[in-house]
Amino acid sequence: MSEQLSGTVAIFGAGVMGETLLSGLLRAGRPAERLVITERRPERVAELQERYPGVRILDNVEAAEFAEVLVLVVKPQDMSGLLTEISFHVRPGDLVVSLAAGITTSFLEERLPQGSSVVRVMPNTPALVDQGMAALSRGQHCTPEHMEEAMDLLRSCGRAIEVPEHYQDAVTAISGSGPAYVFYVVEAMIEAGVVLGLPRATATELVVQTLFGAATMIRETGAHPTVLREQVTSPGGTTAAALRQLDDHKVRAAFITAMEAAAARSAQLSGQ
Repeated sequence: MSEQLSGTVAIFGAGVMGETLLSGLLRAGRPAERLVITERRPERVAELQERYPGVRILDNVEAAEFAEVLVLVVKPQDMSGLLTEISFHVRPGDLVVSLAAGITTSFLEERLPQGSSVVRVMPNTPALVDQGMAALSRGQHCTPEHMEEAMDLLRSCGRAIEVPEHYQDAVTAISGSGPAYVFYVVEAMIEAGVVLGLPRATATELVVQTLFGAATMIRETGAHPTVLREQVTSPGGTTAAALRQLDDHKVRAAFITAMEAAAARSAQLSGQ
């Protein structure tokens, strides 16, 4: 085995989120020789080698021995097996970061060597376009330096914040699942445009740019969404008529109920 490089990051799992993190780290300036990703399927290995020259593709044990930062990006149901496989190779001073939904820091700590430094992350899919939102929670042995390292990793694909772990179910409901709610609303708005006689391509362009513009206004102005909504809503106008229908159908209450259901499911998956 080659001598371990200082600051080497190993990403366990070459699925969508694993590759997203890898490409984000490269764009953020991490040297390819200090990045490792794991994959067993020969055809996927060949694809990754062509796409990311210089990045090492190893098996799980080799990656755990080689790296100082171990990023676990596998399905929740595969986490226990992965931890069993690599636990013996995690050294004091290593950082273990989990991006698996519902996997608690205590779950990780119980299956890793005593005193291991772990961080739990809830990312979301806009990380694919460097606009992700990640919420991180530290385990009981995580050092400030390790927490900052984990934050830097996730900032390569968007924004990152630290939250107490008991917030993670709410985070999952809001930002983890949140893109799906937005896509759901966008679908409905596009369908409405088609019903009203617009070509689908035109309706799609109108809706997507409207969504992007509205989100940008919230971020750039810092104004409360209620203030921005009222600026669009003229007394007796078209927007007021539309919002009246949304209120009559209890859309706001339905969104809150939906997110409560998502949080409850997250807690169930976490075994809480």
